[in-house]
Amino acid sequence: MVTKNAGFISKFIIYSILILFAILMIAPFVWMFLTAFKTMPEATQVNPFVIFPSQWLTENFEFVLQTQNFFSLYGVTLGMIAGRILAAVLTATFAGYALARINFVGKDLVLILVLMQMMVPGPVFTLPQFQMVSALGQLDTMFSLLFPGFVSAFGTFLLRQSYKSLPKDLEEASVLDGCNPGQTFLFIMAPLVKSSMVALGIFTAIFAYRELLWPLLAQRTVMPLAGGLAMMQGQHFTHFPRLMAASLMATIPMIVIYLLFQKQFVEGIATAGSKL
Repeated sequence: MVTKNAGFISKFIIYSILILFAILMIAPFVWMFLTAFKTMPEATQVNPFVIFPSQWLTENFEFVLQTQNFFSLYGVTLGMIAGRILAAVLTATFAGYALARINFVGKDLVLILVLMQMMVPGPVFTLPQFQMVSALGQLDTMFSLLFPGFVSAFGTFLLRQSYKSLPKDLEEASVLDGCNPGQTFLFIMAPLVKSSMVALGIFTAIFAYRELLWPLLAQRTVMPLAGGLAMMQGQHFTHFPRLMAASLMATIPMIVIYLLFQKQFVEGIATAGSKL
């Protein structure tokens, strides 16, 4: 009886702590949702007991849709995410397989360079990337948004670890069955690391969706959601209800994507954690 009570108390404490942290995580999103329906005086008043808006107004959403061209921001963002995922998965799959299963001159040096790139902060590459895009004459185009995500050092290392974990017997059996190196890679090895590809796609989508510095540097008209939200913040004045309405609308694509691919999200992230 004592053991059962102790088990119940420990579970109660654990679940209480988890629920508390869940509430703390959700609180900013709830506050964003409520502020989006408030007027500017309600949003900026110093009164902690006034949480809900006096009237649920939709004029902030109407203003954002009419003035910020939000559907264009959606299209640019989704196009950038899709392009970066495709490029990152393709390049990382080929490079990771080469580093894991093929012996060639300078292989260790290439791996060291990949690891060194992972150790360097991302903003260090901003100026060289800007100069390359400018030299190509592709500033303020969709290409400039995709350019930083063409190659992923993290993805290359992740796929390399995944291929490394596969037994060598698979390649030997495929050779005995008459497969050439290309067929072995395409039909035998690549399908076995599909979960790692999904994980890379998830991380690439998250990084691309929240990226702010690069779009503000390389773009003037073709702007994703993060850049569009940043442009709504004034130097001396910011209309917070409109900004929260835009932020709430900006979360819709990722929420929809998560609901559609929830199983793949969980499996991919769990697999990525086990590979690293």
